[in-house]
Amino acid sequence: MINRKILLYITTGLISFFIQAQAVEKPNVLFIAIDDLNDWVSGFGGHPQIKTPNIDKLHAMGGMMMSKAQAPATVCNPSRSAILTGRYPHHTGVYRNDINLKNAPKAKDLITLPEYFSKYGYHTISMGKIFHKHQVPDSKELEEGQWAFEEWHHHLGGVGPISSERPVNGLPNLPNENLNSYHSWAFDWGPTKGNDEKKMLDYKTVKWAADQLLTRDFKGKPFFMAIGISKPHLSWYVPQKYFDMYPLDEIKIPETKENDLTDILNKWGEQAYSPGTSWERAEKHGRHKEAVQAYLATITFVDDCIGVLMDGLNSSKYADNTIIMLWGDHGWHLGEKQKYGKTQLWNEATRVPLIVKVPGLTTSKKKCDGVVNLIDMYPTLIDLCGLPPNPANDGRSFAKLLGNPDMIWDDPTITTDRYKAHRIYDGRYSYINVEGDGVEELYDHLRDPMEHNNLILNPAYRKIKEKLKAYLPEINEPEGPKN
Repeated sequence: MINRKILLYITTGLISFFIQAQAVEKPNVLFIAIDDLNDWVSGFGGHPQIKTPNIDKLHAMGGMMMSKAQAPATVCNPSRSAILTGRYPHHTGVYRNDINLKNAPKAKDLITLPEYFSKYGYHTISMGKIFHKHQVPDSKELEEGQWAFEEWHHHLGGVGPISSERPVNGLPNLPNENLNSYHSWAFDWGPTKGNDEKKMLDYKTVKWAADQLLTRDFKGKPFFMAIGISKPHLSWYVPQKYFDMYPLDEIKIPETKENDLTDILNKWGEQAYSPGTSWERAEKHGRHKEAVQAYLATITFVDDCIGVLMDGLNSSKYADNTIIMLWGDHGWHLGEKQKYGKTQLWNEATRVPLIVKVPGLTTSKKKCDGVVNLIDMYPTLIDLCGLPPNPANDGRSFAKLLGNPDMIWDDPTITTDRYKAHRIYDGRYSYINVEGDGVEELYDHLRDPMEHNNLILNPAYRKIKEKLKAYLPEINEPEGPKN
């Protein structure tokens, strides 16, 4: 107990020292969002063959890896809306991609993260996907969160796939497949025209950001720069050289279990879930290795983009006074549980890469196993920058963890898939509850990291189930209006 108290005092002192050191010159923030990036990043252990040397370099130069970080939701818009408002989906009613937070009664008046920084004297600037995109009635323009930044820039466009024929990968649809579904056409991959990453949309975005860092003074204010990278979101079109980095005959596909879904039952005692259509397509035509190769290739392209951005920052006058937060908005299944995609509550869809670098606080090659949620980024950033806390935030600051990554930090956190469908995770166990279907699942990640064995009916785990179940939200706001 004495040692823990001493550690707490030391950690609190480090945070106080850091904030006091920034009193004269507020730290800048570089906020990097990566779309559909799961834990297939070096150091997170998601895939043994992944090549992410630039993210590795960020880790080596003081970026703290938060190894048990979870997303607040398993779809882009609900997750990003939660992150940027600081409020969980069950508090805002933003559960789906087609619900605009600015139209949701419980979300529309919340002060978003960039607005909060602007309120306290920061120059806010953005390019790329930070907020989710929404259609605007009677307009060809998309609403992409332009209103949240003092300076917002549309992406610069990029090169498409090598062929105009679809699908590029030649993977046919199933006879009974819904051809209006997103995956029916987007589950595609292949090389782009030419073999030049500099022509890619995301490369242009990070090059623009790097140029801003090298040439701008941001009106003499500290800056909050939000940069959104659109890959590895479907479709996986990247230059051929990235595919060549992963020879097809050497590809390792994720561990799977035959009949993995048979122990997940609904309230009628029936199997609750079936294999996903994209998985069935890849299974039928023997294309799992190609899909994994394409995802790996796309992540390595993203890593090169991160390298361009980091080179720009490190060569700028802001290198020693800029907090970096790099994160993926949710995970992605690559065949696990017989699924491709997100919108699930299993670990592949909820676990995310989160790396935080704070000059003067985080140290080289450190990893933290504390349980954090991306919704905690909002209160953490304003804490690190010495701004007043926002009482509307659901998350809690993990600034203390950054100074002492070994301290105990295991309060359960929540991830939502849809209305009254939640996952509670405490660092070892995950409990899933889908109320409408009566589905319950419980997994022990120490013994079963791939979540193959549902323990919900095992009496030996009853107390653990009840402990985690107590963290389910008592109130779930109804869905907000569509767009």
